[in-house]
Amino acid sequence: MARMTLTLLHTAEAHRATFDALRDGIAPDVTLHHILRPDFLSRAQEAMTEDLISEIKKEIHKHPTPVLCTCTTIGPIAESAGALRIDAPMMQVAADSGGPVLMVYCLDSTRAPSLALLTRALHCTANPHPIHALPLLSLWPLFAADNHDDFARAIARETRIYIAQHPDITAIVLAQVSMAGAARYLTDLAQPVLTSPEPALRAALARL
Repeated sequence: MARMTLTLLHTAEAHRATFDALRDGIAPDVTLHHILRPDFLSRAQEAMTEDLISEIKKEIHKHPTPVLCTCTTIGPIAESAGALRIDAPMMQVAADSGGPVLMVYCLDSTRAPSLALLTRALHCTANPHPIHALPLLSLWPLFAADNHDDFARAIARETRIYIAQHPDITAIVLAQVSMAGAARYLTDLAQPVLTSPEPALRAALARL
């Protein structure tokens, strides 16, 4: 029997290892086909032009297998082309938490798509609650320089400070896949700390 294949569209090389490790623990019989397009993110940060939108859609459409887009910034365009957005399953869990949600993000271009997706998920619940947005834009250079542990620890530190001041928060969303490592430094919090890689991979595998 041929191995099933799932295609992942990344804008950062670091995400390849993240999803390979998850696959090994969840579905080792599935092949992950990684597409790396860092230019999609850099160009989207300048302007989401019609040419870029068309190129993203063409990249997704040319793969016969389901596609998981791991970039939050281009997520809406990828979704419109039939791909699964990395943060969609996570946002639904946050919306179901029953109270205010803290959305932490480190890249300005992710703010609008993340807020729109979380708002959409909340509006599907019976009693939508407020969203708190915590921008940590000054930390992004740590990730860009491959200082991933320093990046994770700094996110955790700032998140912990915010939660201490807003104890009514019922769920914490680490909006970008690159931020997932911060969760291991926040395990003592009362609120669930939600990250996108594992729920997204499980949802994508369900499409196979």
